[in-house]
Amino acid sequence: MIDLSTFAVFAAACVALAATPGPDMLLIVSRSASQGSAAGFASLAGIQVGTYCHALAAAVGLAQLLVAVPIAFDAVRYAGAAYLLFLAWQAYCATGSFATAANARSYGLAAMFRQGLATNLLNPKMALFVLALLPQFVQPEAGSIVAQFMVLATVLNVIGLIVNGAIILAAGRMRRIVSINGRWHRLSQIFLGTVFAGLAVRLAFDGRK
Repeated sequence: MIDLSTFAVFAAACVALAATPGPDMLLIVSRSASQGSAAGFASLAGIQVGTYCHALAAAVGLAQLLVAVPIAFDAVRYAGAAYLLFLAWQAYCATGSFATAANARSYGLAAMFRQGLATNLLNPKMALFVLALLPQFVQPEAGSIVAQFMVLATVLNVIGLIVNGAIILAAGRMRRIVSINGRWHRLSQIFLGTVFAGLAVRLAFDGRK
């Protein structure tokens, strides 16, 4: 399998990547601030399952389709942007009951997991990112390529869980502190909707840069 020196270099790269603000971090922060830490962790879990899917696709060569066929890249990109706009519309239209404890257990957390997963899977740049990063640390002579991809994805996810978990807890605590203000929930839903809309615009118009 992967040797210790390769693992150490990759882990260091993962720490730097996890600590760099990006769309995933913005999404989980907005979720945590608007609906609590549980919502943030549910979204993060969906994102991380999506990372495994991208890693598996890259390992078997499916992600290269996005590189070779521009129309495939654009189709996934626009589908992702449309989905994010739908989530933005849902956030803007949400009522106060959306984030209640009962909903968080029965509907909210499962829905947020699915949204995190779908948002990750419908972002072709995530597929290209995994395709660009992980192969640099794969050693064909060290064993199964697929197994190495999944190990690297696990390292990326564990480090992401540590870094983003701390951020989620901080954002969730901030929500509890300001929840005494009756206007906070509505403002937080507007913030969440704006985040989704902004990510949709970025995904739709940012191309392959």
